[in-house]
Amino acid sequence: MSPELPKPTEMNRSRLSVWLQAFRPFSYTASIIPVFLGAALAYGNTNTQWRLLPFVLAASLAIHAGTNLINEYFDFLKGVDRPDTRGGSRVLPEGLLTPGAVLTVGLICFALTALLGFWFVWLRGWPMLLLGLVGMAGGFFYTGFPVFLKYRGFGDPMVFVLMGPLMVIGSFYVLTGTYRHSVLWVSLPVGCLVTAILTANNLRDIDDDTKAGIQTTACVLGSRRATIEYAALVLAAFGITAVLIILNILPALSLLALLAAPLAVRNLRSVLTARHCRQIETLDRQTAALHLTFGILLILSILLNKAG
Repeated sequence: MSPELPKPTEMNRSRLSVWLQAFRPFSYTASIIPVFLGAALAYGNTNTQWRLLPFVLAASLAIHAGTNLINEYFDFLKGVDRPDTRGGSRVLPEGLLTPGAVLTVGLICFALTALLGFWFVWLRGWPMLLLGLVGMAGGFFYTGFPVFLKYRGFGDPMVFVLMGPLMVIGSFYVLTGTYRHSVLWVSLPVGCLVTAILTANNLRDIDDDTKAGIQTTACVLGSRRATIEYAALVLAAFGITAVLIILNILPALSLLALLAAPLAVRNLRSVLTARHCRQIETLDRQTAALHLTFGILLILSILLNKAG
């Protein structure tokens, strides 16, 4: 049963600040890093069209914003986000915005993504259409009717694909008009860490999500296996990077990414020693910091290698 809709609360806040809360801009590094990783891999290619980079970034941010808002809408209607839970931006449980407004703006973000996507298709051809359709469908149906991927345990693999390989390959393809297998391999560590952000979030909310009757990947696995999944994703990011360096797919300079290891160790210690989900309250944000730091170091290493 859908929760009773609260009446919007009168607060001494501007509408802009409320909408910023709804958009959750702190999370956008998860979509910015893949775009710039694709751009770094395109650096030095003679056919790279750098004028397209701002538009690629805009499309990435628009679909991320739209996905966030659609997620807000359906999580509220499903009773996942309630006054007594911690997930989401809280604008709907606290009555700061109406569900209809959040849904409408979310759909506008998807429409903007589609407009940019059609332009990319016109520039680059049908492969871009396939990438765009997968990205938009995955973003909407992550929590959207009638598929509800998140609620059926498919959230983690979907986020891995969409915000790892798909965004990196899409960025590279728009900029260069070409595809390389190496771009796919380099996207995997970033995909692991962005999935770890979601795993941390769902692990923290596992009790609330179970009460709401939904099945996130963490709910399906259970807290012990979800903890193992989180640790495996973090370790895989560093392990895959090492393998790619050994195989000369990444330059030796990419060992710079190991400078993010202390953040990974801190997070692993937190999740492996926690006895209750309340003890990992900020693990998702800590993992986002790891993803950002690792991503910047990886991008920097690729650029330095090409510049040298």
